[in-house]
This record gives sequence, C-alpha cells and structure tokens, in this order.
Amino acid sequence: MAIEIDLVALRQAQGDKRKPPWLKVSLPSGDDYERVKAKVASLSLHTVCREAACPNLAECWGAGTATIMILGDVCTRGCRFCNVKTGNPRGHVDWLEPVRVADAVRDLGWKYLVLTAVDRDDLADGGALIFANTVRAIHERVPGARVEILSGDYRGDLAALDVVMDAGPDVFAHNLETVRRLQSTVRDKRASYEQSLRVLTHAKKRAPERYTKTSIMVGFGETEAEVEEAMNDARTAGVDIFTIGQYLQPSKKHLPVTEFVTPEKFDRLGALAKSKGFHQVVSSPLSRSSYHAEQAFPG
Repeated sequence: MAIEIDLVALRQAQGDKRKPPWLKVSLPSGDDYERVKAKVASLSLHTVCREAACPNLAECWGAGTATIMILGDVCTRGCRFCNVKTGNPRGHVDWLEPVRVADAVRDLGWKYLVLTAVDRDDLADGGALIFANTVRAIHERVPGARVEILSGDYRGDLAALDVVMDAGPDVFAHNLETVRRLQSTVRDKRASYEQSLRVLTHAKKRAPERYTKTSIMVGFGETEAEVEEAMNDARTAGVDIFTIGQYLQPSKKHLPVTEFVTPEKFDRLGALAKSKGFHQVVSSPLSRSSYHAEQAFPG
C-alpha cells in the first residue's frame, strides 16, 4: 500500500467552510514529518494517523511520533464514523510485522508508542496473539519504551483479551466511541456499549497496576448528561484515562456532524471528567484517543 497521504481528501476535510476556526489544522510538512513517513513506508507499516485521516497528523508526525496500526489496513467492521477501509482480509496475518514495528520504534528513537489495529473478526482470536507479539518485540528491542495499545473488543472473548494483557502493555485502551444511546447509530452492530465496558472492566482486573483508557467523540447529538453517564460508567469499569474529542465527518458517506462543540464546552466537560477522579483527562476539539498519550507518564 502506498503510504502517501491522500492530500486531496485531507485538504477537502480541512477546507470545509462550515468548520469553525478552532478546527483548522495545517497540512503535514517538515523534516521530522518526512523522516517518519519514510521510515513507516520503508518497513511496510500502516498508521492510524493516515488511515483514519487524523487532524493531528501534522503535529504528531512533525514531532516524530505516530500511532502504528497492525494487522493490515482493512477492517472487518463498518463503523459509520471511521475512515478505515472495510472488507474481509480472509485470515491473512503478517507474522513478521511485530519485528518491523519494533525496528521502527528503535530506529526512530520513540520511547512511547501507541499501537492499534483494525478489527479482525475473521481471526479466531481477533488478532490478540499478534498484538501480544508486537508488545513483547518492542519491549525486547527497546528496553524502557512504553507501549499503549488501542484495542478492539475481540467480540467479547475475554480469553483473547488475556493474551494481550499478559504481554504487559503499559496502557490498555479501548474506546466507547460515543454515549450509550447512540451506539447502534455510530458503531458497527458487532460492537456494543456493554461489551466495551466488560472489556475495560476485565482488563483492569487482569492487570490492576496498569492504566486503562477510553475515549468518546462528541458532535453526534449527545447531551451533556449522556456524556457524564459515559464518564461514570468508565469510572465504574476502573478506567484511569478519559479522552473527549470532536467528531469530524471523513466523507459524505459517513455520519454528518450534528454540532461543532466549542473549546469552552470541551473545557467544561474536561473539568467534569477530572472531578470524577480520572488519572488523566484530555478534552479538546482535536483530541483523539492517542493524542498526548505519553503525558499519562509525566517525566
């Protein structure tokens, strides 16, 4: 797959005249950005930065960081907010991918990596084993590096989740994505709010000393009371880190944006989340699950 960013789509998304000024972002450029792009391309890796058309790509790649997406670039699910391709990978797994990811972490000097994956419902374990192998490969090749994994739900298979947790990720993240009422509108029918909460609860119980994390997007038509309910449910599940960001419509075939939430409202929601006792809260229009993830470990 070509690693070049789809600049036409990116410009189209960024040039939407309906967007308020706080959502305008720069196109990617600069030496550090080019270095990351070249390394990712040379090792045949995918990044969620590109595949999901993340608005923070310029900032993060320019700073020399990225979120690596393993298990290919074709997802078996079709969530209505997501820009990643949907299809059937037919069981294909590149078992050498963990080594290439670890090499990228080593060669780029990263000390904190966010590792995510497409949903792989075509695999018996949902991709759990290769997730675990990648975490272990990074820890072996880059001692001291921290690994955060942004995981799927493995169709609720907690034994598969245990395979991942036993590899020792420093942070386990799994996203609720939206409030309870809007789950069936926003997410694929194979996902659910309750299933995601079970996954988060089990991950915390399996490794209580490690951070767990979840994220939601706003702008789908949710109420503040529903957002607070999601915060409360996350805390009950033992979640340590809570992220809130603005939903941005990747293309006309995706769900439309109902509301562009103001920075002031994000500040208010962030303060509310902090009052719940989360270890870290990230709440801003351009926040994404992995945005400023390393700040969970100050110093």
